Amino acid sequence: MTAPILELAGVHTHIGAYHILHGVDFAVPEGQVTMLLGRNGAGKSTTLRTIMGLWQASQGEIRFQGTRLNGLPTPEVAQRGIAYVPEAMGIFTDLTVKENMVLAARKARHEGELDTQRLEWIFGLFPALRKFWLYPAGKLSGGQKQMLAVARAICEPRSLILIDEPSKGLAPSIIQNLITAFNELKRQKTTLLLVEQNFNMAKALGDTVAVMDNGRVVHRGTMRELAEDESMQQRLLGLSLGAHQ
Repeated sequence: MTAPILELAGVHTHIGAYHILHGVDFAVPEGQVTMLLGRNGAGKSTTLRTIMGLWQASQGEIRFQGTRLNGLPTPEVAQRGIAYVPEAMGIFTDLTVKENMVLAARKARHEGELDTQRLEWIFGLFPALRKFWLYPAGKLSGGQKQMLAVARAICEPRSLILIDEPSKGLAPSIIQNLITAFNELKRQKTTLLLVEQNFNMAKALGDTVAVMDNGRVVHRGTMRELAEDESMQQRLLGLSLGAHQ
């Protein structure tokens, strides 16, 4: 069993008067893709935001590479090697693709300081970014914006990448492009934690899975086990992966 790079134990999160997470427990094995699944409103996005310190856990423990993250500000969480791609993508629409990438690279102040070898690798994953390098990001298509959001997260090596619903609203060809890119990251031993509603994508990428409901993790296991058990899919998600072939 691969050792976990990230562990959540009894994590509770309150947002104002609302108690959103109710003791979340799961682990993310290093070098694998963990899918965080569940119905809308189950607490998946809140979990990612709590890991990043955008919302602070009110109880429980979050440990990354054995070190406690609780109470750390978001920039310090990021400096430890965790990247986050929110559902809203988090790109700067008034800036060019190039400027977005320079801002995301912690060690670069201008294009000449970008890691050219890594940039060529990213262009290999997302060729459209080379084509639109000098275009304002706001003029990209939805799929191209998502590619830029992911490219920003991987412009420098990261130990863990959290991605919230990367396939939402995208055409099947773009989704396949993302699957290819994420599989390449996995081959390079980058750990991914993905919130996803597209079950084909979940099945294609996932090694392990945690299913949430009402702010709690109600199932942990392998993605293969869930993909092969339609009764489990129906019970946990109200949907069948087989229906989305």
